[in-house]
Amino acid sequence: MTSAPPSPVPPASSPAASSGAATDATPDGAAIVLPKTSESPQLLRIRHSMSHVLAMAVQKLFPRAQVTIGPWTESGFYYDFDNPDPFTEADLKAIQKEMGKIIARKLPLERIEVSREEAERRIRGQNEPYKLEILAGLTEPITLYTLGDQWWDLCAGPHVANTGELHPKAFALESVAGAYWRGDEKRAQLQRIYGTAWETPEQLAEHKRRKEEALRRDHRRLGTDLELFSIEEEAGAGLVFWHPRGARMRLLIEDFWRAAHFEDGYELLYTPHVADLNLWKTSGHLDFYSESMFGPMAVDERQYQLKPMNCPFHVLTYASRLRSYRELPIRWAELGTVYRYERPGVMHGLMRVRGFTQDDAHVFCLPEQISDEILRVLNLTERILSTFDFRSYEIHLSTRPEKSIGEDAVWDLATAGLVEALERKGWAYKVDEGGGAFYGPKIDLKIEDAIGRMWQCSTIQLDFNLPERFDLHYVAADGSRSRPIMIHRAIFGSLERFFGVMVENYAGDFPFWLAPEQVRLLPVTDEALPWAEELRSQLAAAGIRAGIDHSGDRLGKLIRNGEQMKIPVLGVIGAREAETRSVSLRSRRQGDLGSVEADALVSAASAANAGRLATLALA
Repeated sequence: MTSAPPSPVPPASSPAASSGAATDATPDGAAIVLPKTSESPQLLRIRHSMSHVLAMAVQKLFPRAQVTIGPWTESGFYYDFDNPDPFTEADLKAIQKEMGKIIARKLPLERIEVSREEAERRIRGQNEPYKLEILAGLTEPITLYTLGDQWWDLCAGPHVANTGELHPKAFALESVAGAYWRGDEKRAQLQRIYGTAWETPEQLAEHKRRKEEALRRDHRRLGTDLELFSIEEEAGAGLVFWHPRGARMRLLIEDFWRAAHFEDGYELLYTPHVADLNLWKTSGHLDFYSESMFGPMAVDERQYQLKPMNCPFHVLTYASRLRSYRELPIRWAELGTVYRYERPGVMHGLMRVRGFTQDDAHVFCLPEQISDEILRVLNLTERILSTFDFRSYEIHLSTRPEKSIGEDAVWDLATAGLVEALERKGWAYKVDEGGGAFYGPKIDLKIEDAIGRMWQCSTIQLDFNLPERFDLHYVAADGSRSRPIMIHRAIFGSLERFFGVMVENYAGDFPFWLAPEQVRLLPVTDEALPWAEELRSQLAAAGIRAGIDHSGDRLGKLIRNGEQMKIPVLGVIGAREAETRSVSLRSRRQGDLGSVEADALVSAASAANAGRLATLALA
């Protein structure tokens, strides 16, 4: 059965919001647009139909292969098969060739509505047990699509009219991977064949180029090559080890984050990593989130639980004494490490891990303060993300779902506050009707990286649930007790994931202020080494991260080593530089900067750090 995921909200478009449809220029200047499936009805039909063509080709070449599901994705399609033998790279080539033959036959794709009994009869005749299970979950009417008179599948559509609408040189099979039926590791393991399809061969070529660029930017490879972090399986899957160079960068990010929050009126919290299991019962996590939590541990005849969230700890801090309306809004932030169970098949570098640090914050405010506080969060979000060169966003406003808690008046007030803040900010957005959390509406923000990919990042959520569960109050102006509005917000989302996105955005070529090693001194001779050591000490005293290459290699090799580690500035020190107490500088971004005195280098590097600049500004 080919079934599409729910249609995402179309992206916003404004000076601060990107469309998400990545573009690049051809040699003649014409832009190559790579739209997402959800943005192009024709592309959706093409990719939906291609998954059927893939399944038909597989079953012709491998008659024992049983089909399951085959949806479109934002950049292509896939299909899951139960085949006795694993598919190989040679098999993919053969399948792609067979797909080309099917396309060339211009076979019609026709929709047929059948009874449940007729669908079951057809499925049993083909011995397709997975389709029987799919059929059991379908509601009337039951529809299927035929591909010529030789193949059909349970499907709701839509599709192209015939395979002649599919360009034979605008698709490719990309890979094969394992997948569990229904995503359940206790059920059958299937083989998933991924493919991509476009309207033109030029779009396919651009897609392939960007995939190659994404591989070049892969944060897992760069994390190893640049000695930033590692995942040590001996310690456990999904647990991050920050190496000295990566730890330096993380400290820089954290220090900037803390300073920005202090300036914006936040106070910082530190909370425990574990809590009594009853806390998670009160918060509702044990009921609604238990599959993503590690198991409890017994301590002193009590059950303790590693925290998957920071929220209940901030709530307890608020509840530690009675608050007055005069104290609100209260803004508390924490770089809080949490632990969540992720299945083995979904962990991926820093993007999906089992232990990570959220840049969490919670604002407790009065209902009439919502708009001002949300606007304040949006401004802080823009300030922080733009510092790391993320300036194009998709903004989504998610409203009340069918199943929710809270009174209509409070939901209306909260949603209006979010809308008002977005409009005051001047950011375009799209409404995801019914896409909010059961406990309140929210704003989600995706950032666009250097090669046009969108990453879920910041989120702002209003919460009526936890204040009620924990019976939070403040003393109102008339002396009565009222419940505060609670705002959850994260700007990075998690430090680990943001770090991975940032590494890929910069391709490991970090701006000067952020680089773990900003300056590397290259003494050409042993006689130059004392001056190199002295200069490094001067730089270190000024807060500049500098190192010395002690390898004794020839200058060409010294420079290549520095370039491989993507050091922003290399300082060559020979006999002349040692004598004149100077250094010859080479910048990755600016080229040859010539010979400068030590004071000039220290001054320019200090200014770059203070201004969080990408390069040095030498007089």
